[in-house]
Amino acid sequence: MDPAEERREMKRQKEYYNMVGYVCDSEYGIPTRCPCGSTIIDEEEIERLTKRVEEAEQVIKLVVNLNKQIETLEVQILTVKVADLEKVCFE
Repeated sequence: MDPAEERREMKRQKEYYNMVGYVCDSEYGIPTRCPCGSTIIDEEEIERLTKRVEEAEQVIKLVVNLNKQIETLEVQILTVKVADLEKVCFE
C-alpha cells in the first residue's frame, strides 16, 4: 500500500472513531468538561460573570466616592478643630 494512501486511511479511521466517541458522549447530555479536563464555559455562565463584573465596577465607583466624602469630612473636622483652638488660644 502507498504510504500516502495509508496516512489518508488512518486519518479517515481517526475521524470515524472521533465521530463514534462524540455520539457516545451525546447520550450523556451536554458535556461539562472538555476532553483536556478543563471546564466548558456556557453562555449563561458568561452572562453571570458579566453581571458580576458590572456589579464590581459599581462598587469600585462607590468606594471612590466614599473616599472623596471621607477626605471632605476630614478637612471639615480639622477646620473646626483649628477654629476651636484659635478661640481657646486667642481669647
